[in-house]
Parts: sequence; structure tokens; C-alpha cells
Amino acid sequence: MEYVYIGNVKIEKTACLAPMASVADKAYRQLCREYGASMVTSEMISCKGLCYGDKKSAELGVITDVERPMALQLFGEDEEFMGKGAYLLNRFNPDIIDINMGCPVPKVVNNGAGSSLMKDIPKAVKIAEAVVKNACCPVTVKIRAGWDENSINALEMAKALEQTGISAITVHGRTRKQFYSGKADWEIIRQIKEAVKCVVIGNGDVFCGEDAERMYKETGCDLVMIGRGSYGRPWVFEEVKSYLEKGVKLPEKTVEEKMAVLMRHAKMICDDIGESKGMREARKNVAWYMKGMPKAAQYRGRCAYLNTLSDLEIMIDEILRSN
Repeated sequence: MEYVYIGNVKIEKTACLAPMASVADKAYRQLCREYGASMVTSEMISCKGLCYGDKKSAELGVITDVERPMALQLFGEDEEFMGKGAYLLNRFNPDIIDINMGCPVPKVVNNGAGSSLMKDIPKAVKIAEAVVKNACCPVTVKIRAGWDENSINALEMAKALEQTGISAITVHGRTRKQFYSGKADWEIIRQIKEAVKCVVIGNGDVFCGEDAERMYKETGCDLVMIGRGSYGRPWVFEEVKSYLEKGVKLPEKTVEEKMAVLMRHAKMICDDIGESKGMREARKNVAWYMKGMPKAAQYRGRCAYLNTLSDLEIMIDEILRSN
């Protein structure tokens, strides 16, 4: 087993779970950790929400023992608020605080946060300095290749951010303009790894063990991060670990196995936030588990009408009887 250290945090050199708003909730993170994710990260936490005492923002900072090592991801556009936000996160004893400089969604970007900071490196540096100063743990930053194809500046940004004292940089090899479309540029990850001394985490287009191995070889990155590749497949981390450590490609899970994981996933969500709200949150996950199955489109169409765990059990029974 190989390990990488982010500050003093020891992490298995397999694959970690990406921070994903409205996806990587507590149930999702716990499930991925069970399947071998070497580290997980919280959903985005608003620094202003923390500073103004917003209950929901604070709840996102809660960490359970089974999730560790875990990073709390902070976002915002003002260095003073970000510094105070980092200070307020210390009470949750995070293993790492991660700064979001890569989120492409309009409601974040239009306020000057997320990947909008790719357009203002001096401002990004001030934010990183403020967080490093106030955090009681290692600090990392997640960035993109650039704002668009005409401003690929991740290398310049990484060099500047490293000087602030951050411990690691995660690079998603797409521009903000791409969102999640097209192919991720792993070359920019390689360039950054060769240019900086801090830990570099590669992100983008890793869906299996072979992809993870190829990213390690082609970029030289210290750790691989998986986001969309875990949708409906939390066991992808188990597959990556098996392939990297033993060269063994695990067989695809049977429909019965997939449905058992889905049911457990949905129950975990409902146990955490209640069945009514939990099932609304679980619908997107249910749809992801259906990918590649016979009549998948038909079952995905029914996801919007799943209101109880019993509804899901009925649908799963139908699936199992027809396979």
C-alpha cells in the first residue's frame, strides 16, 4: 500500500471522492468510504453562511468518524469572510480545509466565487492566504484548467497558490466554459505536477481502475479524485483499489448486488434526514443506479414519483423479476 501525505494527513494512494454539491452528502460519503474511497470532501460550505450563523451551512461541517480523513470545502469571494469561515470550521476538527476555486455553476460564479477566481489570480492568492492563516489543519485548493479555452492559466495559478502555504492543489482538467462536457485535459495536470512541490490531485474522466492507473502514469499526480465516475457506482473505489494494488479487474456487480446497494443507500439518506425529504434527495441517485440496465429509461422516468422507501422496494422487485 502506498500513501500520500497532505500536511500531516495520511491518505491511501488509490482514489478519493470529489466534493459535489447536492450529491456527496453524508450518506454518499459514508458509502464511498466503505467501498474504499481514500478521502472524502464535504459539499460546498458558504463562508458567509457560516459567518452569519446560517444553520444549514454549519450542518454541512459535521464530520462522522467513519468519513475521516475528510476535508471541508469552503467557498466565497471575499478574503475576510473566507478567513473567518476557515476559523469557524476549526470547531468541527476537519482533517483538511479545501477552497473551492473550480465550481462552474452560475449562482456561485456570478458572485465572484468558484471558478470565477480563475480570472483573478491576485484575489485567489489573498483568499488562500487568509484561509491558511486561520485554519488549524492543512489547506488545499481545487481549481480548473482555466476560465475558457483562451485563458488556460491553471499552471500560473498553481504556482502562485503554492506560495501561500497550501498543502495540495486539485486540478480538474476542464475549463469553466466546458462545465463537465468534452474531454478532460490531463496534460495540464502533468504540467502542474512538474512545476510545484506540493501535492497534486488529478480530477476528470476517471471511471474505473484502468483510468486511475493511466492518470497516475500520464500525469504523475500524487492522488486521483473521482466525481461523476462514482454516480450510481460507489463501488468504483473498490475497483480502483483492486486494480492498482493487485492488477485485478473486479467483475461487474450483478443486478441483484446493485439493487441491494441502491436500497441501502436510500435507507441511509432517509435515516439521516427523514423519509419524505430523503426520498426526494434519493431520486437522482436511484436514476444513476439504473444506468446500463434493460428498460433503464423507463425506470428513470419513474424516479420522480418515488416518495417512500416502499415505492422504491416495489420498483426494485419489478427490476429483479424482469432480469
